[in-house]
Amino acid sequence: MRAISVIMIRAEAIFAVALLALPAPALAVQELTQDEAVLAARDAFNAGDRVKLGKLAGKLDGHVLDSYLEYWRLRLENAPAGEVRAFLASNPGTPLAELLRREWLKLLGSKGQWDLFRAEYPALAGDDPEVACYALQDRWERQEPAASAEFRNFWNAPRELPEGCARIADAMLKAGRLGVPEIWNRFRILTDANLTPAARRLMESLPRDQALDGKRISAVARSPVEFLRNPQADLSTTAGRELAILALSQAAHSDPQLAVRYWDGKLREAFSPQDRGYVWGMLATHGARAHLPEALDWFDEIGNAPQSEEQLVWRARIALRQENWIKVKAAIERMSPLAKNDPAWIYWLGRAERALGNPSEAQALFARVAGEHHYYGLLAADELGAALQVPPRTLPPTSEELAEVAEIPGLQRALALYRADLRAEGTLEWIWSIRGMDDRRLLAAAELARRNEVWDRAIGTADRTVATHDFSVRYLAPYRDVLAQHARARELEENWVLGVVRQESRFVADARSSSGATGLMQVMRSTAQWSAMKLRMKQFNRSRLSEPDVNATLGTYYLRYVLNDGGGSPVLAAAAYNAGPTRARRWRGTRPLEGAIFIETIPFGETRDYVKKVMANTVYYAAVLSGESVSLKPRLGTIPPRSPANGLVAMRGEPAR
Repeated sequence: MRAISVIMIRAEAIFAVALLALPAPALAVQELTQDEAVLAARDAFNAGDRVKLGKLAGKLDGHVLDSYLEYWRLRLENAPAGEVRAFLASNPGTPLAELLRREWLKLLGSKGQWDLFRAEYPALAGDDPEVACYALQDRWERQEPAASAEFRNFWNAPRELPEGCARIADAMLKAGRLGVPEIWNRFRILTDANLTPAARRLMESLPRDQALDGKRISAVARSPVEFLRNPQADLSTTAGRELAILALSQAAHSDPQLAVRYWDGKLREAFSPQDRGYVWGMLATHGARAHLPEALDWFDEIGNAPQSEEQLVWRARIALRQENWIKVKAAIERMSPLAKNDPAWIYWLGRAERALGNPSEAQALFARVAGEHHYYGLLAADELGAALQVPPRTLPPTSEELAEVAEIPGLQRALALYRADLRAEGTLEWIWSIRGMDDRRLLAAAELARRNEVWDRAIGTADRTVATHDFSVRYLAPYRDVLAQHARARELEENWVLGVVRQESRFVADARSSSGATGLMQVMRSTAQWSAMKLRMKQFNRSRLSEPDVNATLGTYYLRYVLNDGGGSPVLAAAAYNAGPTRARRWRGTRPLEGAIFIETIPFGETRDYVKKVMANTVYYAAVLSGESVSLKPRLGTIPPRSPANGLVAMRGEPAR
């Protein structure tokens, strides 16, 4: 139920399994098989054991994964530039070369070895903020005109400054090229993102008589309401006003209405119109996340002050929640061109146009996304009255196409890593190797993964095709017999259960998340214990959670529980399965809500995305496995209002989420 922890650079790698720390076999090196030697070498690397890595070198000579041992050795040793470059030259276009190059560039940047850095940096394939900041530092020191402007993108981002950018910031502050207003603007950015330690350090950049004391910043962040009750700060100074804004922001995280009462009653008159607009935008966004109807009015208080993309998005969402289509349209139209072209806002602008009596504009907007194979594409097709049509299955990969992808070294390494139970590394190799493939090669690679029972890679690879598809692989259903049996026993729709499993683990039976969720249905330990107790399972052992039958038994029992708790709504049940029943109850309104609007206004981005994908998966499984052409929108249904008895608290005995 949690996002699976991985080291990947692509969003689909959310389904990769976190690396399990397996103990090295207690065998002499000469007695190990090559696969066992790979695991032993990985463990030696994790333990920083260079001696053991050296002993294993001969065992892996000529093995498909021998480059891993050399990579681990170079990472542990202070290897000279010649050795690093030799590895990069002998492993071109591999993820290991990319990883080593990235770490080497960080080392070179930290030491200011700019000639070597400059020579190697253009070969870096991916983005890395730390490396990018070192490159920026090099350009800034050489007085490139564009470097200062690019630096400000990092300065205005809600994150700690990487070392290279921190060095630029120090130099610009000393030279007076970053002024007091820019420091306070970054202070707001950091505190709004709950980066209080970074905000405290930033105060060292201001003269002592203008800065806030670090201890006081921490105290206000810990107890904002205590400050707001008696704001002992000079609001005629910038520091005093910023301390009040910090308190308001922190208080609004848990109680936006209380924060607004203090703001409206005691504080607002001390602020400039521009600052008032900023505070109202911050308070309104917190209010919208809390589904407060009055947040819509708070947004109106912003006036002409600038609004961030996040504020406009939540302005649209709270207007949706109130079905105020005029304000939905107004918020979307103020978004950036990039945001307005997101399928979500194309769809909702279409809904707004239709509600406002502009059917032709609505139809044109729906048509823009109706043919796309995702949640909003399905919703838009429903609005047009178009039946779901799964793309016809293309010709399966030929033996020649399969042989060609099977010879790709990166895919060979990936399969070897999966066999050695090094799943995170295997996924890195796989995703790296399929970059830039056309549809035919993607389908061949997906089939290669399917034949090797690497289900998540088969699904993820088939998911990437653009024009030529095979939905029978995109919507594979391994363990279908087991899952269907338990779905029937719990009176759950099989397609919905498959949709949950596809989103949870992509059918990796031994999947393990960083939070401890395990198996096909990513059952949390507390949930497993609770479900086993309710089922009166004898001799239950959490070590069996990776067994498909045990996992499905417990997972479907809990899925039935959250479905009942949500009044039979699969949307509410999916939200509860991901974020917990208490939160799902809290997100219900005081009146019935359209399912699609409920989903769009879920405050947690992870859960919002999860529910969309589970429900779209359900529709596609019905079409692929049974030939059903069922619309998505009716499945989303109407979400019943929150019950006063259980809307805000956990049920007695309910597992913690």
